[in-house]
Amino acid sequence: MTQTRTRRDLDTRDSESRRRAWQRPETLPSPDPEPGYTFHWVRVSTRGEVDATNVSSKLREGWEPVKASDHPEITVVTVENERFKDNIVIGGLMLCKTPVEFVEDRNSYYRSMAQSQMESVDNNLMRENDPRMPLFNQRQSRVTFGNGS
Repeated sequence: MTQTRTRRDLDTRDSESRRRAWQRPETLPSPDPEPGYTFHWVRVSTRGEVDATNVSSKLREGWEPVKASDHPEITVVTVENERFKDNIVIGGLMLCKTPVEFVEDRNSYYRSMAQSQMESVDNNLMRENDPRMPLFNQRQSRVTFGNGS
């Protein structure tokens, strides 16, 4: 008595698979990654009013507007601003890109600024220190869990 069985790799579970749950579509689509570049959405308008100050500061920082022809996977239905008609603008935000090195340099700059500000606060605090009554300056946090009681 021989049994005829189907091979395991031919067996599909389409009838047993769960129905896919509805997901809200993302408001700002993510472009296909380009090696060596970082993408960022820059505000060009708020409530229909053009934000020229923000756009010009971001362009001076080194962000370059992305052409719609460079990323056909992002569909743009309407043109919101005639100045940026060849770029990807969605909901008052324009897609821009810059080299990864620029982002790393900028993050390093702001990290060092924050570090120098913390050192300044510490120096100002310790200036008031007296050996008879030392100040306690601890910059660590701990996570503890209850013992169940």
